[in-house]
Amino acid sequence: MKSRVQELAERINMSCDGFVGEMRKRGCSEPTALKIWNGVYETFVEYNDNNIQLSNLRKAAEVLNTRMGMLIP
Repeated sequence: MKSRVQELAERINMSCDGFVGEMRKRGCSEPTALKIWNGVYETFVEYNDNNIQLSNLRKAAEVLNTRMGMLIP
């Protein structure tokens, strides 16, 4: 099953490598970018994980040319 990020990336024809590269340009680590790509954050109750903070989700929204609210299922 695709994560919400993968669905949004598909709309703009962005690959996983492209997404990770754009996230790295914005200061996000590769492991964190991959967690976001795979939708690990979608199962969180609280966003207090040091690796996936709301600031990184904001970066993902910027990369995908969308609003942050679109990332939350």
